[in-house]
Amino acid sequence: MIFDTDVLIWIQRGNQKAARAVDHAVDRYISIVTYMELVQAASNKKQLGCVSDFLKEFGFQTLPLTESIGHRAAVYVEEYSLSHGIRAVDAIIAATATENHLPLCSGNAKHFKVIEGLQFKIFRP
Repeated sequence: MIFDTDVLIWIQRGNQKAARAVDHAVDRYISIVTYMELVQAASNKKQLGCVSDFLKEFGFQTLPLTESIGHRAAVYVEEYSLSHGIRAVDAIIAATATENHLPLCSGNAKHFKVIEGLQFKIFRP
C-alpha cells in the first residue's frame, strides 16, 4: 500500500488510527513526492534525521518518478484539476499508486476518490 503524506503527518502528531493503518499494511510504500514533502517540512537536521529514522523503522520503500508515472499524472491533471481540484503533487502520488498496482491510503478523498483505476482507501483520523 502507498501512503499519502497526510497519513504520515498524522502519525507524527500521535494519531493512533494512522499508526494502526500503517501497522496493518504488509508492504509500505511512499511516492518520491511524499518523501520530498516530508524532507521539506523538516526545519533542522534533527527533524530530518527523525523523518529518515521513521521511514526506515517502519520499512517504507520510496517509489521513484518514472516516465509512465509522469504521463499518467499529466492525464490526471487534465481530467480532474478543473472538476475536482487535483494538483500536480496529488496527481503524481495517485499515478505512482496506479502504475505500481497498489492501493493508496489517504484522507484526501476529494481529490483521489474520483480517479478511475485508482484503488483508494480512505483514512479518517
